[in-house]
Amino acid sequence: MTFAPEGLPFIVIAAAVALGTFGLALRTRSWPLWLLAFLLTVIALWIAYFFRDPDRKGERGEKLVIAPADGRVLQISTVDEPAFVHGPATKISIFMNVFNVHVNRYPVSGTVRYVHYNPGKFLHAAAEKSSLENEQMSVGLESGAQRILIRQIAGMIARRIVTYSKEGDAARQGERFGIIRFGSRVDVFLPVASRVRVRAGDRTLSGTTVLAELP
Repeated sequence: MTFAPEGLPFIVIAAAVALGTFGLALRTRSWPLWLLAFLLTVIALWIAYFFRDPDRKGERGEKLVIAPADGRVLQISTVDEPAFVHGPATKISIFMNVFNVHVNRYPVSGTVRYVHYNPGKFLHAAAEKSSLENEQMSVGLESGAQRILIRQIAGMIARRIVTYSKEGDAARQGERFGIIRFGSRVDVFLPVASRVRVRAGDRTLSGTTVLAELP
């Protein structure tokens, strides 16, 4: 299994602390230290699991919109998106819990035309107002004649959004473009004429699940 580079410092530190506690428990023969070492090992394994970065395969195509994140579809709605789409858009919101893969992938191929960071709060990412008030990073893609916006949103635990995208970059469908640490949300804004292929409550896999078909 491969791991996201952003997680390697966390994995190494957690493993070192767990091993050090085991070494101390061996020297002192202390049962409380053995229990603590076991607990720290579980935490270290969970941190490694959180930062896993599996390869993903699935349907591909210029008309398909692939899920940018693992998680659960919170809602699908029609909204006004003034920053990049400049008008009505279909918004698909995906909530990622702490057990989901948190590496994000491009939903379509195209060119990055917009990258914008907004500082903000750290409300629970499943709450609708987090889409407006939380810390977030927006990446706008131009795919043919269509404009698609991806918004990475921090949650209560997530305190670090990482985005590799820069304006002018070529985006390739299914390719990694960022990661959000420890629980978060991703909103995708599509043309309103798109045919949505998921429903609220559906589970998604980044780089695999087809969210919609572009008009």
